[in-house]
Amino acid sequence: MKFEVTILGSSSATPVHNRNPSAQLLNCNEKFYLIDCGEGAQQQLMRLGIKASKIDHIFISHLHGDHYFGLIGLLSTMHLNGRIKPLKIFAPKALKDILEIQFLHSETDVRYPIEYVFTEANENALIFENADLTVETIVLNHRIPCTGFKFVQKKRLRKLIADKIEADQIPVAYYPMLKRGLDLNLPSGEVFLNADYTTDSAVPRTYCYCSDTLADGSYLKAIQNCDGLYHEATFTHDLLDRALQTHHSTALQAGEVAKAANVGQLIIGHFSSRYKVLQPLLDEAKSVFEHTQLAVEGITYKI
Repeated sequence: MKFEVTILGSSSATPVHNRNPSAQLLNCNEKFYLIDCGEGAQQQLMRLGIKASKIDHIFISHLHGDHYFGLIGLLSTMHLNGRIKPLKIFAPKALKDILEIQFLHSETDVRYPIEYVFTEANENALIFENADLTVETIVLNHRIPCTGFKFVQKKRLRKLIADKIEADQIPVAYYPMLKRGLDLNLPSGEVFLNADYTTDSAVPRTYCYCSDTLADGSYLKAIQNCDGLYHEATFTHDLLDRALQTHHSTALQAGEVAKAANVGQLIIGHFSSRYKVLQPLLDEAKSVFEHTQLAVEGITYKI
């Protein structure tokens, strides 16, 4: 059961050499979810051989440009490439106005439906659900309204033991019952125990995305015990005053958040352009939380 995230952009505010503004792509069972869409996101998709046409859901955390300036280009490319299937965008309400005025003045009549789901930054909420996962918002503390996102896999049906089922000639009609964990009591009186013919599916996993925020602990409950956490780490801790002033976090604080929330692994990103070498940020976070990795563009992390 695939559950992994590919980093498309890891820089804050402005692109720098080898780093683009924030964007990630979550793959859950070969369904793709774009999380933020900073400048250069579609170029990164092309570089990695990922078709934008596979993306049906886009999640925008807030309306600072480094998190959505790549969106109008991506949507326009989808239009020019003949997309007709619907696209859902989960974002602050004002994003709809921003996009529509650009389409208006470029006289672009987008040929596919765009459905907007407006997020609110005052309480956590379930905003999406399908057969594979649920998505909830995480209220963050930034200079403007901002939400993170919590992606939670759903438990899959049990797996059939093919050799055992074939050997005992269990009819195909009974497979769904076995997958749901039921024992079989056939009209003939035969009893087939579910435990003998199936194995449990993988434990569902959770990925939390915390884009821009003060590390004030207000969101710890929402991310508690998640398997993977992406947390911004804009500055090293010697610039804590600057982090507080701009409503951002330091790498040390990101590590402290991961430790307090008992997460499985931490990925830090949203690095200030002042850092040409990122090792000091990684070292700082790892001094508190050992299972920390840098968000490296083009790399896919299994959750």
